[in-house]
Amino acid sequence: MFTSLSKIAIQVNENIYLKNPESSDLGRKIIEGSIDMIAEHGFEYFTFRKLGESINSTEASIYRYFKSKNKLLLYITAWYWSWMEYRLMLATINVESPIERLSKAIALLTEPIQEDSDFSHINEMKLHDIVICESSKAYLIKEVDDENKQGAYADYKQLVGKISDIILEINPDYKYPHMLISTIIEGAHSQRYFADHLPRLTDVVAGEDAVPTFYSELAIKAIT
Repeated sequence: MFTSLSKIAIQVNENIYLKNPESSDLGRKIIEGSIDMIAEHGFEYFTFRKLGESINSTEASIYRYFKSKNKLLLYITAWYWSWMEYRLMLATINVESPIERLSKAIALLTEPIQEDSDFSHINEMKLHDIVICESSKAYLIKEVDDENKQGAYADYKQLVGKISDIILEINPDYKYPHMLISTIIEGAHSQRYFADHLPRLTDVVAGEDAVPTFYSELAIKAIT
C-alpha cells in the first residue's frame, strides 16, 4: 500500500494500469491533469484526447499507461482509498483506546479534506470531490465482478476492514461492522454533496460541521 514514512509512496494494484504512472514525469502529469479535468468538468466530459491536449502530450501516450478512462478512474479512486488508509495509520498509531481510535477514524472519513504536501502532483481536495461525485462509476459497471477479482477495489475494502476491526474491539458481538463503515463513508459523501447542491436533503447547522457529529453519534449509538 505505501512504503515507510521516510519515503512515502502510495501504491495501487498493478492490475489497474498498464504502466505505473508514478514511474515517470509523464505518468504523474497524466494523473495530475486527469484529476484537474475530471474535477472541473466531470467524468463524462473527460477523454484521453482532451487530457493529452491539456498536458501537451498525445492520446496514444496515455493509452500506454491505462487501457481506458474507466481504468484511470479506478486508479485515482484506489489511490485515494490507499491514501486514506495511510492517514488512518498516522492518526491512530499511538492511540490505545479503541473508542478514541474509532472517533479519529470517523473524523477522518467525514471531515473536509486538506491538501497533503507529501504528494505534489495530486490535489487531494479535488480528488475528494471526484470521489464524492464520480467514484460510484468505478464500480457501478457491468465489469464489476471481473474488476473485483483482479483486486481493483482492494484498497477501499481494506480501509473499511481496518475500521471494522476497531468496532469489533469495542463490541465483538456487533454484527454489522462493514455495513456501518461503508454506510458512513458513502453517506458522508452524499451529505457533503447535498449541503453544497441540495441543502433541503440534509441539515446544515449554523456554526457546526454537522456531518462528522452526526456520523460519530450514529456509530457510537449503533455499536453500544
